[in-house]
Amino acid sequence: MDTKKSNWQFLNATTLKLIAATLMFIDHIHEMFSHVGAPIWLTMIGRLVFPMFLFAASESFHYTHSKKRYLLRLLIASWFMTTFTFVLQGILPNDNVALMNNAFSTFFVSGLYMLFWDIFVDGIHQKSILKIIGAILLCFIPVLLSMPVLIGGFLVTNENISPDIVRYIAIFSLYLPSILIVEGSYFSVLLGLLFYIFRKDRVLQIAVLVAMSAYIFITGDRIQSIMIFAAVPIALYNGEKGKGIKNFFYIFYPLHIGILYVISTLVFK
Repeated sequence: MDTKKSNWQFLNATTLKLIAATLMFIDHIHEMFSHVGAPIWLTMIGRLVFPMFLFAASESFHYTHSKKRYLLRLLIASWFMTTFTFVLQGILPNDNVALMNNAFSTFFVSGLYMLFWDIFVDGIHQKSILKIIGAILLCFIPVLLSMPVLIGGFLVTNENISPDIVRYIAIFSLYLPSILIVEGSYFSVLLGLLFYIFRKDRVLQIAVLVAMSAYIFITGDRIQSIMIFAAVPIALYNGEKGKGIKNFFYIFYPLHIGILYVISTLVFK
């Protein structure tokens, strides 16, 4: 971290992620068991998760030795998660729970925009018009990759189109890094990018989180606006890596979702 560390900042990156993972587990308990009375406060707590992970992702992207390999890991994890949830629901259908969980896709698309930002900044420093224009054009890729979603939405209203074709388009679109269908929507992608842009100024990072939370509150999503409280652990981050158990999160995410879904389906269906 490039900002000066204070004595009261005691959370390293690993601890921050572990706290976020714990809150995520609690949130997913609500997702899987809300139909049998899981209390709403479980998902309210979970609103802190995405900002915390996106903040951690902005740090990881800056410090990673290979940004391309970092993005490739996220892309592969995203494809795996899409396949995993699709197959799991095919084997164990549950009318009460629709698995749409794929945070990896959000982190991947957010990481793409971080990469595009780096290219843009390099273009400014090098006074390269081609790099600047190229970076701007690259930003449209995740938008253009949303076209299958829009096409599928159009075709579903056409009675002359086979439902199977629409279904195949929908499945295909899930494997594309589309900004329209990532978990948390484009809003989360934007938050991750802004965390990265302002990563040298913690106050500005928190100000962005507060502003976006306030906007969400004003527009009516009171529960999601609780993400503002993620400012506390973010403020307590000390810029240190910690033990760096990155593989744990790649395993824990699909594993805990799968276990909770199976329990929800077999025990509480």
